[in-house]
Amino acid sequence: MGNLYLNKPQFEAELNRCLNCAAKPCMSACPVNCSPQEFIQHARKGEFKEAVASICKNNPMGHTCGLICPDQFCMKACLRGKIDFPINIPLVQATLIHKYREDMTDTAKEPDNGKKIAIVGAGPAGMAAAWVLVKLGYGVKLFEKSDRVGGALNLIPAYRLPHEVIEDDWNYIKRIGNAEIVFNNRVDNPLELLAQGFDGVIMAIGEQNGIDLGVEGEKNVVPYTEYLHRPQEFAGAKRVGIIGGGNVAADCAVTARNQGADSVSVFVRRKIFDMKVTRKEMEELIDRQIDLVTTTRVCKVVKNGDKLDVYTCSTQPGERGYVDIEDSVIRRKGFDLIIKAIGSRAEKPVEHTNIIYAGDCKIGGSTIVEAVASGRDSAKLLHSKISEEKNA
Repeated sequence: MGNLYLNKPQFEAELNRCLNCAAKPCMSACPVNCSPQEFIQHARKGEFKEAVASICKNNPMGHTCGLICPDQFCMKACLRGKIDFPINIPLVQATLIHKYREDMTDTAKEPDNGKKIAIVGAGPAGMAAAWVLVKLGYGVKLFEKSDRVGGALNLIPAYRLPHEVIEDDWNYIKRIGNAEIVFNNRVDNPLELLAQGFDGVIMAIGEQNGIDLGVEGEKNVVPYTEYLHRPQEFAGAKRVGIIGGGNVAADCAVTARNQGADSVSVFVRRKIFDMKVTRKEMEELIDRQIDLVTTTRVCKVVKNGDKLDVYTCSTQPGERGYVDIEDSVIRRKGFDLIIKAIGSRAEKPVEHTNIIYAGDCKIGGSTIVEAVASGRDSAKLLHSKISEEKNA
């Protein structure tokens, strides 16, 4: 994992580029209100335990966030960018956590309060909620339908986010207080958990239902969840098409290249500057010679022998998003695999005062740091509700 992090000269160079802004625009831009200015100044003085503590007081998933947090928050706000280019704040954070978190004194917590909380889903929102609640003295049990922690983070290819990084963040949370996970346990009705004696439930189940393309031949298309969970099963595909223009589509495209595809095309309804990818992801797509077919909508996928033919039409901006251009359909022959990476939707929530929703199932598809913020806020809200009941 060494090449994921800054080496010593890079690390020191990034620390020394910080302008130590009194206004802390990087902190204001962070969804969890982490202060890069603060932890960078500690690190510049060699106060590495203090730097890590500064990160972890607001973000229990500092390691994971550091590796995959997009450049739209603290980096976009970094005033150094007005001089040359922003400090790589996420990688500074990841490097600090990777090297020094084991040296940090455990976070103080409240004594056991005798209350139990169930969290459904062990992704970033569920993990962040657990972190808040164990510090407040709750006993926390997470119910996870898969066999490992991380939720949708496990769809991110290992070259960007090794699973042991997610486990490192979870081990930090466990170290603080009374939290456990039950794996391979799907919960469909949170009311059952309340009936079992839990004082509250946080639903952090993500967006579990894929969105349909609504086109002829959709049965010939592989959902991104299936592909990213088991990419090795599709390693024989030499010509691959991806439908979608966001982070997940980029992950699918690069993974296909890594699996040996000779040609990868990404079909995007929008213009290239409207794609929901980071600068780093865009650079990687270009470096891998992945074809970005923009202002293009897939309207039919037809099986032709052992190959797939894709019919596309051109699009243009309209009053309500991008619309098809008449008489622009063309046929693109000879694909081995077409992957659908256009997002997903959440289940309908269960209404109950002590059932709180968090993460993507509440706020829609989000970045990791937004999911962490949502999980943290939902835990605080549930705590306030339970405290009100206790004092009533």
